[in-house]
Amino acid sequence: MDASPAGSCYEDRSVSMGAAHVYSLLLVLPAGALLVAGFVGAWGLTAFRAAWHAALDGFGWTLAALVGGIVLHEALHGLAWALFGRTPWSAIRFGFQWKTLTPYAHCREPMTVRAYRIGAAAPGVVLGLIPAALGLLAGHGLLFLFGFLFTVAAAGDALILWLLRQARPGWLVVDHPDRVGCYLLPPGAAGPPSASPTGIGPDAGRAPGV
Repeated sequence: MDASPAGSCYEDRSVSMGAAHVYSLLLVLPAGALLVAGFVGAWGLTAFRAAWHAALDGFGWTLAALVGGIVLHEALHGLAWALFGRTPWSAIRFGFQWKTLTPYAHCREPMTVRAYRIGAAAPGVVLGLIPAALGLLAGHGLLFLFGFLFTVAAAGDALILWLLRQARPGWLVVDHPDRVGCYLLPPGAAGPPSASPTGIGPDAGRAPGV
């Protein structure tokens, strides 16, 4: 994470794209490994393999579930920002970045750290951890597999949360214009030079799963 220029009123919470890929995987892969270990420990390796085979056998349904999950992932970002950041829907846009083949949700207005964190965490919790936990408890391999995949898919969101781990409540979040991450500004402060609007989107670069 880069330091802010001396005397500046904002904090730079960003990393390079290369570092973002590494950090994202380091953050989320242990969680994914623990989930798989838990399912295999509770229901056996055969049940885990059977879930993969069932997903491949019903590839059409699997593909539909994945595409729907990806759309819902971005929609949950926007919904959480609208509800907790009191952001109008007109300030939230969705799209697809062809350079990295990733969809994105992007908010064009600043928001508090709390609201930004909730929006960043929502898809990983709703689509990832909750379905994975329910599948693990019930021994439902396909539900577990869905949750596992969308937990891993939230790697970029996990990185954003990690970058904001020591952010002060009440501060505002603004996207970094060139790197993965954001600027933090105290309430009422002027933004950093060339800062783009806040959001998990293409303006700040993209980490896996964002």
